[in-house]
Amino acid sequence: MIDEAEVWDRFAALLPDADGDEVRVCWEVGEQEAGVGLLVDGLLRHRVRIGEDTRAEISVVAEVWGMRAAVAGRLAECAGDGRPAGLELVGGADAVPLGGEPVDPALDGFLLIPWIRSTGSGRLLVRAHVEEPWGDLSLIPEYYGVLASERGPVLRLFESFTAREALEELRGSHS
Repeated sequence: MIDEAEVWDRFAALLPDADGDEVRVCWEVGEQEAGVGLLVDGLLRHRVRIGEDTRAEISVVAEVWGMRAAVAGRLAECAGDGRPAGLELVGGADAVPLGGEPVDPALDGFLLIPWIRSTGSGRLLVRAHVEEPWGDLSLIPEYYGVLASERGPVLRLFESFTAREALEELRGSHS
């Protein structure tokens, strides 16, 4: 079970006290969207170095609160700490769908956006979107999939509201 308050407290602890307190207050009063923005802004403003695992986890929390697209570019600009990591964000803010043949019949018809890779196993967490009639991706993914590699197969599918659980599955596959 993931203790979200603990996660937010850990993120807030990355910042100087006053900024960290603002992030904590956002969590406490139910303004998580604002808290995600304050967190990423504070990391940039204070030039806080973060590990790639933390960057991936912040991206997932931002996804859960509908802020991933809004903070993806700024999150990518945050200084890294240079340490080896078990996870890495892939694809960037303007990631394009995986090309080629469908990786698995379970995701046939979806556009798969690479998101987070396990550096140890090469497994890939993707967001599975539908293409809207006007050509954009659906705002919310239909599924999250953990793939054995960029070409599949799908090891496990997660519903659209379970990004956190998908990350934990990927995290468990580091080796």
